[in-house]
Amino acid sequence: MKIFHCDHCGNLLFFENTLCLACGHQVAYLPDVTLVASLTPADEGRWSSPQKGAAPSYRLCRNYTDEQVCNWAIPEGDEHAFCLSCRLTLIIPDLADPVHRQAWYRLEVAKRRLVFTLRALGLPLRNREEDPAKGLAFEFKADPGGPVVESVMTGHAMGVITINIAEADDAERERRRMEMGEPYRTLLGHMRHESGHYYWDQLIHDQPPLERFRQLFGDEQIDYGAALKTHYAQGAPGDWQTRFVSAYASAHPWEDWAETWAHYLHMVDTLETAAAQPVGSLNRDGASQ
Repeated sequence: MKIFHCDHCGNLLFFENTLCLACGHQVAYLPDVTLVASLTPADEGRWSSPQKGAAPSYRLCRNYTDEQVCNWAIPEGDEHAFCLSCRLTLIIPDLADPVHRQAWYRLEVAKRRLVFTLRALGLPLRNREEDPAKGLAFEFKADPGGPVVESVMTGHAMGVITINIAEADDAERERRRMEMGEPYRTLLGHMRHESGHYYWDQLIHDQPPLERFRQLFGDEQIDYGAALKTHYAQGAPGDWQTRFVSAYASAHPWEDWAETWAHYLHMVDTLETAAAQPVGSLNRDGASQ
């Protein structure tokens, strides 16, 4: 992630900040200039930014002002109540439960980081209002009560990414991570992986890259359900480290693609973070100069 600074005092700002802790200025992420920036109040709930190239004015996302789970602004000319990221969310958990509210906040934080990267890569990113058939959508669901009701499954289907909000609980997610043997089981990791399935449908399915995909990842026409059953029953092949980016990638060509996609996004984010950090030269003792 990039490093951001307050326009008024130069203090360090992070991607989730809503306030500069040094000077107290309101801050927001401005998607049109891809920066977290400080804001100055204007008229009738609008704000202005001194950033070069910024819109003449902004409104704050409704989930920023009403729910405090977002920190994105909406540029002038866009009259939607929700920001580009929040528009992607179709279902949220029952907020009467404070645990659900905290889970929703964590899920939205992870989703905004994913959206930031997808937009930076220039990938098509349409919501269900813009494209009812093929737009991307998220559903954040809690397990229903009762012992005979099936749990919510985290996954992707027809452009909808569903995340069980239990994944937002660190202890529960760690339990599942160990149980499933998935070292990258994080909220952002889930979203990156599932977005890989979405973009396979958008960019590869029944399109010219499909032949190349099959050369690299295998024939996706093999029975998906049977392949997963075999994977969970027998585990990954003994040499999976030499052929796949993760054990789960060996289950099926679709999962190989989604895991590879997720790891690519991991690397992009890591490199961007490293590039944003000032790195000095080292002396003979290894100390920074």
